[in-house]
Amino acid sequence: MQKESAEDALARRAGALLRQRGLTLAVAESCTGGGLGDAITNIAGSSDYFQGGVIAYSYEAKERLLGVPHDLLAEKGAVSPEVVTAMASNARRLFGVDLAVALSGIAGPGGGMPGKPVGLVYLALATREGSEWRRYQWQGNRVENKRSSIRAALEWLIEYLSGPGGAA
Repeated sequence: MQKESAEDALARRAGALLRQRGLTLAVAESCTGGGLGDAITNIAGSSDYFQGGVIAYSYEAKERLLGVPHDLLAEKGAVSPEVVTAMASNARRLFGVDLAVALSGIAGPGGGMPGKPVGLVYLALATREGSEWRRYQWQGNRVENKRSSIRAALEWLIEYLSGPGGAA
């Protein structure tokens, strides 16, 4: 029997909480390239709460698929609190779900710039009450940074669902 990965264990816990509270979820991913949706759907029965996701890697995809305003992308860049919050809010609306998680960052090894180093990732959580964002700065290689981002998103989802805001 294969040992359960950290991501699978977190996704299993998040899924149990979503099911328990009767809430639905969608994701909007950039730097993780579908890894968060993959982790969520590795859990049998995830169709009870997971509606789907969008992998919006390019600026054009963020605009066309998630409705992120062109001017916002031009002014703030894809890796910003404003853009990741728009991604989460618009994914929540697009899928008609209770919660949406979005991620955008610079996985590496290239792509960093002054003020936006390699490993910088923003996460956003959109709920009925509004949206919040968090900033992370990972120090790993590309794959490690992506996995760290997926774990952070699942941990935040569990934290939210375990608190008073996670009640249905």
